[in-house]
Amino acid sequence: MSMDPKIESPGALKHKFFSPKDAVKKNAGSISKKEDPFEFVQVLLDGAIAGAAAGVVVESALYPLDTIKTRLQAVRDGGKIILKGLYSGLGGNLAGVLPASAIFIGVYEPTKQKLLKSCPENLSALAHLTAGAVGGAASSIIRVPTEVVKQRMQTGHFASAPDAVRLIVAKEGFKGLFAGYNSFLLRDLPFDAIQFCIYEQLRIGCKLAAKRDLSDPENAVIGAFAGSAITGAVTTPLDVIKTRLMVQGSANQYRSISHCVGTILKEEGPSAFLKGIGPRVLWIGIGGSIFFGVLERTKQMLAETRPAK
Repeated sequence: MSMDPKIESPGALKHKFFSPKDAVKKNAGSISKKEDPFEFVQVLLDGAIAGAAAGVVVESALYPLDTIKTRLQAVRDGGKIILKGLYSGLGGNLAGVLPASAIFIGVYEPTKQKLLKSCPENLSALAHLTAGAVGGAASSIIRVPTEVVKQRMQTGHFASAPDAVRLIVAKEGFKGLFAGYNSFLLRDLPFDAIQFCIYEQLRIGCKLAAKRDLSDPENAVIGAFAGSAITGAVTTPLDVIKTRLMVQGSANQYRSISHCVGTILKEEGPSAFLKGIGPRVLWIGIGGSIFFGVLERTKQMLAETRPAK
């Protein structure tokens, strides 16, 4: 008696399902693809190049605003603000900003991707927050000495970056290049984490709503919002403290963050903590727009130059 053609034989059914061995092979293939070391290195390199480009463009475009902000914060008792030499120290600053920005984004991108793969989808904001803080901490090793040299040149302490480094080390030791390190971390780690988290979450929402990749102007607008005026204004007191600790040099007028706060309150009053708020808010708003716009454009250009897999 022949079998009904609609009923498949056990042998045919066997081939319709994955065997445990087939499942292991499939999973092994997906795991190896997920943990491809070449992909990790590519993400790191692309992030480093894009971060370096974005950092250099922002610093070059907005350096005069930063100089005015630094001079307003450094001056005491209503002293006169000099508006000459607004590009003082730009060359030396770019020499430090380029590797610092490269390290920041070079660490941020692969850290973000690793965390997103291991975190539930509804905790993506936590992955972005953590990656921003990790990138900021990694780049601080270069960012802090760069900031110390830049701010002392902006306030007229030195004529060139090499002289600044040499004299700081000679008078204050190597630790002089890391003056204000704790205040820098206190200001920048929360700011970096929040800024990048807001930017990434807004991009995700906008891309889902638009159902397409975002344009350069759209990325720039989101970047400006992420580096919002509110965030810049709220962190201005921390920025004033950082500036005072970095530019004081061997005078050691301020022994610590708490001593700096107490001295400023006693000698200048609470309003001193808002010095430079205008230029800082402008710098952060415009800078966020330029930084993230250049960052995404550079990442896209790098992706387009790679051969298709």
